Amino acid sequence: MSFHDRAETLLVRALLGFFGAMKPETASNLGGWVMGHVGPLLPTHQVALDNLRHAFPELSEQNRRRIARASWQNLGRVLAELVHLPRIVQITESGPGMELRNGEVITQIHADPAPAIFFAAHLANWEILLPQGNRMGGEIAGVFRAPQRQGVTNLLVKMRHLAAGHSFPLFPKGARGARDALAYLRKGGKLGLLMDQKMNDGIAVPFFGRPAMTAPALARFALRFRCAVVPFHAERIGPARYRMVGEPPLTLPDSGDLDQDVLTLTTEINRLIETWVRARPGEWLWIHRRWPREGEEKEKVK
Repeated sequence: MSFHDRAETLLVRALLGFFGAMKPETASNLGGWVMGHVGPLLPTHQVALDNLRHAFPELSEQNRRRIARASWQNLGRVLAELVHLPRIVQITESGPGMELRNGEVITQIHADPAPAIFFAAHLANWEILLPQGNRMGGEIAGVFRAPQRQGVTNLLVKMRHLAAGHSFPLFPKGARGARDALAYLRKGGKLGLLMDQKMNDGIAVPFFGRPAMTAPALARFALRFRCAVVPFHAERIGPARYRMVGEPPLTLPDSGDLDQDVLTLTTEINRLIETWVRARPGEWLWIHRRWPREGEEKEKVK
């Protein structure tokens, strides 16, 4: 392990220890307060405001800035809540924890031996989804973008497994991870994907009325296996408290034209995610460069 890896891992451990010494609600509130003040000072704040101007041109600049700050606060809460995930994924009626809506959708998919793909977005605390999904009678593997430092990656994986109550596969993004995920589905596995990040070599699919480069892998996998594609997402109820919402599986297109079916299914996925974001814009991660810049966008449309 390199010096930088050790130093960054020690820093993350210290932060986890700091927030872990607090009650979950206190940690969540403090994380939200810190990022709500620090985030708007960072260069990526401009990315969030640009995204919001395109997504919500009808809103005033003041309202867009309010949403951007709420998004930073939500991110701070997510980071501070990481160490409390095992507590937060407990089903409770109040306080730290969560509740389920349409949870039977997930348990029914677990009971089916066929492969399935769940998809979500960076909404509320997306870190609760895989652990909770893994606590509902089956296993859901994930695909993740690994941090640069292996020590930090190991810590994150450990926290996710602790929250789930057992280990589950996590495939790194990239060609090798895609091959492993494909083999996992072939064996009847269930896979969970976050579908709201830009993929430069993806396909242009509408999102908030603009072409957004979107990963086609989910659609290609689903159409290959004709397996269930299940939307689910998190909603924030309060500090360290969430609702996980399951939705019925999507209808798979079957036009006979694979490329068109991939586009049709991916378009429906983006449409659903847009619906979730519009309902709770302050809970989405607006700092992603989700859309091409103006010149790039015109080029993609050609």
